[in-house]
Amino acid sequence: MIVNEQIKAAEVSLTGVDGEDLGIVATKVALQMAKEQGVDLVCLSLATSPPPCQLVNRTNHKEQLNREKAKQRKAEKGMKVKELRLSAFIEDHDYETKKRQAEKILAAGDAVQLTVRLEKKESQEAKKLVEGLVKELAHCGKQDKGIQVSGKQVVAVLLPK
Repeated sequence: MIVNEQIKAAEVSLTGVDGEDLGIVATKVALQMAKEQGVDLVCLSLATSPPPCQLVNRTNHKEQLNREKAKQRKAEKGMKVKELRLSAFIEDHDYETKKRQAEKILAAGDAVQLTVRLEKKESQEAKKLVEGLVKELAHCGKQDKGIQVSGKQVVAVLLPK
């Protein structure tokens, strides 16, 4: 980031603190305006002539750049798929706890994989359990595919809305 006296151009295309266009101004005049207002003169790009510069409060500008970089990093990473394991014959309290956990994960922007491990012949109960949980979580997530029933487990994936 090129700031204040580091700007070597004779004149700059200046934008004010609130985003108003101040036109093309001599660099010395722009620096004087920055000192009067108690802000910094920041060069946004060296690709054009005269370079576009803006009067900004440096701490606010750095915080804004950091927030934008963090958003980009999170977008590049993509969403995570977090697994919640249940049993086919789950108690009401445990069911509510798993439901709250799924809501928190979906609200944070990650996907939830609901997995019910099967023992013996529990596939129908497990499928009913997962269907009920998917219906109750419909307000904060949508089902990715159908409910998958394999030999040892029942799986459903919910994506955040």
